[in-house]
Amino acid sequence: MGRRGVNRNIGEAMSYHEKLQHIWVKYEKAGMPTPATARDVAAWAIRERLWAPKPADIISQCAEDMAKALRDEYRTDKHGRRYRAKHAVRSTCDGKQISFWADIDSAPRSHMVKAFSQRRKQIVGDCHQLKNDVDYYNEANKKEDPIQIILDFSEDVAEIQYAESIEKKAAS
Repeated sequence: MGRRGVNRNIGEAMSYHEKLQHIWVKYEKAGMPTPATARDVAAWAIRERLWAPKPADIISQCAEDMAKALRDEYRTDKHGRRYRAKHAVRSTCDGKQISFWADIDSAPRSHMVKAFSQRRKQIVGDCHQLKNDVDYYNEANKKEDPIQIILDFSEDVAEIQYAESIEKKAAS
């Protein structure tokens, strides 16, 4: 077995993510139904013995589950605003990327500045990738009307805030 349980015969030089991507290709080539959930593909990969956990994966799985749980914790302030309670700052240590988590109500300001900056950069990266994907799709499907994508979210945010204020007034 290779890193995190992927069979080495899939490819010695492949990264773990490349191995998982290769499992997806095998899933499709096996005639399995798509679109498919990652859970469906994972169950298939385990049944086909293309992936199996190693004991070290238990800690990694717990850490991943912990990060998801921390990311999903929200609170509501006295103004009725829902806010994320835990925030991560990604750092590289000994060549590995790690995340340091802190509670928004007790974190040092320097941690929150970095966390907010990194989240904004992630959103910009997601928008850039979305634009590339839309541009590729439009070019590959020139016979159809191009899909338009707006990347200015100012009106969307204002609309959500307005809806929240109306809900808050209706609740009081």
